[in-house]
Formats: sequence, C-alpha cells, structure tokens
Amino acid sequence: MSDPFISAAQLEGIPSAYAATRDGIDSLLRDRGLRQSTPDHTAKSLLLGAAATATLEGSSYEPEVLAAGGGDATARGAVRLSTELLGLIPVWKRSPVQAMARMHALAAGGSVDDEDLGRPVNPDGVARLTELAWMIGQPTEAPGLVVAALVHAEIIAAGAFGTHNGVVGRAAERLVMVSKGVDPASVTVPELGHAAVPDGYRSALAAYASKKPTGVHQWLMYSSAAFTRAAEVSPLAG
Repeated sequence: MSDPFISAAQLEGIPSAYAATRDGIDSLLRDRGLRQSTPDHTAKSLLLGAAATATLEGSSYEPEVLAAGGGDATARGAVRLSTELLGLIPVWKRSPVQAMARMHALAAGGSVDDEDLGRPVNPDGVARLTELAWMIGQPTEAPGLVVAALVHAEIIAAGAFGTHNGVVGRAAERLVMVSKGVDPASVTVPELGHAAVPDGYRSALAAYASKKPTGVHQWLMYSSAAFTRAAEVSPLAG
C-alpha cells in the first residue's frame, strides 16, 4: 500500500526543516513541562487561535472581547468552534469528512442559512475531501506536522463548503497536531502562526492550489516557519 503523504514529506529541504520545527515544539513542551500544562493553557491557546482565525477571515477582535461573548458572527463562530474542537477528535479519527461538516456547522452558524450548515456545495470539492479522508486513514511515515499542513491546505483548496473553508482547514490542522501526538494538549497556536504573516500565508496557499510540486514545496516550507511561530506564542512560552 502506498504512503499518501510521504512524497511531499521528502521534497528537498522538507525533512530537515520539519525536524528542526518539531525539535522546537518538543523543546517547548519538555522545558515548560507538558505535565504541568493545565486546561487553562489549552483554553487560552484555543481562544488565541479563534481570534487569529477570525482575523484571517476579516473579523479582528481582541481575545478578551471574544471571551466575553463579543464580536461579529464570524468571530463568535470561531470561538464556538474552538470550544468544541478537541471533542471532535474521536469523530475525526473515525470519519474526517463528518468532523469537517461539524466544524463548518459550528463556525458558520449565524453567518449562513441553517440548511447550509455543514453541507458541502461543490461536488469536485466533496470528491477531494473524500480522497483526503481516505489518505488520512492510511499509515504514513510522514511527520505529523507535514500531514497537518497538507490537510489544512487541501481542505481550503478543495473549497467544498460555500463559506468558512479557511476556518475549517485551520481547525483541522490543529486536530491533526493533537491526534498525531505533536501537541497532545493543544497548547501551541498554529492559527496565530499563520495570522502573523497573512500575505505570506495567502501566497503559500495560492502556490499549493496550483497543484505543482513547487507550490506544495512552498506551502510546506512556509508552514514549517508558521509552526515555529505557533510554539513561540504558546501560553506555555509566556
């Protein structure tokens, strides 16, 4: 059986870049003490991630505003998704497409009609998500961070949902990091790693969407740096 992620993981420069990034994350978790991380650290990371992902959707509010229930529908949807995200891990492992649909329903509530919540509208995108779900279920020797980055970009490139594909993609990236054991307590903030350089983020996503190996390489190299930033802004790093 072929390994669905390994070819991308072996592109020039990717193994060394991701080894260094993972070492940085492991150092944070080890030095700051993963055993000493608390539910509060996780909750703060998720809130910071919700604020960052909303910002990338054009909805910019301070985390304190979101924590108090403020913000527009996009921001409130991001917070709603963040509070339920880790509870979707069992669903993700069993049926990634079902988990994605639930993520969309949580994120898009209040922004789209109820009958459109969690419902893909692009047939080609649905086919891509189905293929992605199959890939996620296969054994792979690719680093968990590489898988997380590729899942993130593929969900957005597929564009299966009418709205909020970016929010779903970034949420799925965090779920993969947890399920692959990269960040079991979800205390890094990958969304903030992306929001720190929005132009670079969008440029790398556009490169990935070209379907060219050079585009995949650009996205993965960009994501490696984003994951490093995600560790640097972790509540554990403060």
